[in-house]
Amino acid sequence: MSGLEEGFGFVMPHWLYWGWLAVMPLIMIAWENRQSKKTHPQPDHQDPAAELLAEEDPLIRYGIKGNIVTRIIDCTSEKSGLFIAFWTINTVIFYFFEVVMRYLFNMPTIWVHEASFLLFGMQYLLAGAYAMLHGAHVRVDIVYNLLPDRGRVGMDIFTSVFFFIFALALAGTSLRFFTDSFDMGETTVETWGIQYWPVKGMMLLGAILLLLAGLSKLIKDIMLFVEMGKEGAR
Repeated sequence: MSGLEEGFGFVMPHWLYWGWLAVMPLIMIAWENRQSKKTHPQPDHQDPAAELLAEEDPLIRYGIKGNIVTRIIDCTSEKSGLFIAFWTINTVIFYFFEVVMRYLFNMPTIWVHEASFLLFGMQYLLAGAYAMLHGAHVRVDIVYNLLPDRGRVGMDIFTSVFFFIFALALAGTSLRFFTDSFDMGETTVETWGIQYWPVKGMMLLGAILLLLAGLSKLIKDIMLFVEMGKEGAR
């Protein structure tokens, strides 16, 4: 690494990159919790996007919490989304550092671009569970929006079959990618040469979180479907 530093200035050590990604969100979450205790709670204003999602998705509109299993899964999905959201701050700092080094000191880095696109890739994979929890995944809703609420829930239950086929295929493929990468000690082909197996490990973790979020949604959909049927029979 010292030879690289002579030609390219500061090169972030691999251990520091992975360690910072693991610790930094925890620091930010602790700081945010501390700040929130110092300030008075603000009135809860409904997000227009959340209102639109609630209009389309009966599960969100009826606020079904499910059982202990779904609550644990939903809490995990929520916290994982918050955790990785703070990673975005790193990318802003990384590219600011790159611009300063490149245009003020004529010393472009060899690691900023790679560190950033790997980070975004891991974010994309790990955010799937959070998006599932909040109904934020893209869906084709031409027919869906024409159905009554119970019909929408029933369609969600039916289409969950295709979701689980995809999610299980993603998990199986990610497991193979991760084990192969770990066994061979795979690194990236760029000059920085950081370990690649943690990225593929995030693929596997993201697939597992997505599977669990889908399971939680299916359980809550079934509970809501049954409850609507009981109310309709009264």
